[in-house]
Amino acid sequence: MSDAHLNLIDGTWMPGDHLTEIRNPSDLSDLVGHYAAATAGDVDRAVQAARAALPAWQAKGPLARADLLDRVARRIEAEAEEIGRMLAREEGKILSEAIAETRRAAQIFRFFGGEALRIPGEALASVRPGVDIEVTREPIGVIGLITPWNFPAAIPAWKLAPALAFGNAVLLKPAEMVPGTAHLLARIIHEEGCPPGIFNLVMGPGSVVGRAMVAHSDIAAISFTGSAQTGRMIARAGAEGMKKLQLEMGGKNPMLVMDDADLDLAVAACLNGAFFSTGQRCTASSRLIVQAGIHDAFVARLSAEMQALRVGPALDPASQIGPVVSAAQLQSNLDYVALARTEGCEVIGGERVDGPTDGYFQRPALFLNARNAMRVAREEIFGPCAAVIRVGDFDEALAQANDSDYGLSAGICTGSLKQARAFRHGARAGMVMVNLPTAGVDFHVPFGGTKGSSHGSREQGRQAVEFYTTTRTAYSFGG
Repeated sequence: MSDAHLNLIDGTWMPGDHLTEIRNPSDLSDLVGHYAAATAGDVDRAVQAARAALPAWQAKGPLARADLLDRVARRIEAEAEEIGRMLAREEGKILSEAIAETRRAAQIFRFFGGEALRIPGEALASVRPGVDIEVTREPIGVIGLITPWNFPAAIPAWKLAPALAFGNAVLLKPAEMVPGTAHLLARIIHEEGCPPGIFNLVMGPGSVVGRAMVAHSDIAAISFTGSAQTGRMIARAGAEGMKKLQLEMGGKNPMLVMDDADLDLAVAACLNGAFFSTGQRCTASSRLIVQAGIHDAFVARLSAEMQALRVGPALDPASQIGPVVSAAQLQSNLDYVALARTEGCEVIGGERVDGPTDGYFQRPALFLNARNAMRVAREEIFGPCAAVIRVGDFDEALAQANDSDYGLSAGICTGSLKQARAFRHGARAGMVMVNLPTAGVDFHVPFGGTKGSSHGSREQGRQAVEFYTTTRTAYSFGG
């Protein structure tokens, strides 16, 4: 087929056992392309190629790796509009957000190009005379990277860049719904001189490709971002194979709005955190915990501004909210809207809408009069839906915020330094925001959560070295 996009294994573009058709969720008449689905045998070929290529790659030293990542960053930046357009077409993110995400991917590669030259180590005195000790960071080896559909440029970048910077070889399996952006990134990495076998793209379903990666005895580590259910399956299987694991598994993130909050700031933060990117962010503000004194004014303002958001095709410059990613995700969202009514919430918005094209469009939804025990306040919906929970005071708000199986991001809007400090110290979350949306993070600092949100060491920033390397302690006697 002329538009077939192939897997990259050992520096060669290779077909799979079938092609997967990808269509634009904004416009189902728009065929994005056909992408080759790899097999378990393809995964094995990629692993063997990676193992064979590792010694020469590591012998090149850190400058070669830094230069490669810098070249990749430059190419991504130069092609940001093309890549962003692909991202918008296959995932549904509005074009401005898609281009911004692509540029973030370039920033991540550039950052880790610098980190390749700053791999830490220690020289320590021994308790024994004449003995020297050096503690160094060494590459793990072959790493499997499994990425989700909601950030098809940024998340592959923040896994790929540190893995390569620290001297590893990788297999990247992008989400089956969004292979196009990963394919463009793979083309850039390949064309900018990554040695054959060091970077491999293996597309296809998780039930085949992901399962084969997790089960392969020569893959030393797995970094996964996706659902909690899949993450737990990987944890069990990875433990059986004694793999190093890094698992990011979502959130049900609280945003507290206190009586003393700046109303304009609080509404803007919640509008952004709950509904931008169609709510399809693991850091989205899905629980709005609002103190009684400001509750009615806040709900009135937020619901009015939410209903004014323009829902439409991702490539339409007038759109503020794009489509839901797929028919299955849309149906799941609509089921939660119906459940909210059944559980006793007053629902504002949330209905499916017709757009100018045939797509998966849904209005954002607020679930008023929610309680923290409701399913709509406990389960990750991953759509443009937010539950509003009324509380009496700060202590109740903090307790409600922490009463969750997840602990990724948490925020507070308040004018009180005392409350802000108490929240920063008391919130059981890996990332805490004060007077900012719960979604939206910098690439040079750690990303990750607590409880059911994350397992293993943090992603991004200088802390990424913890996962992508292992330590070696060397003793030497000078006589």
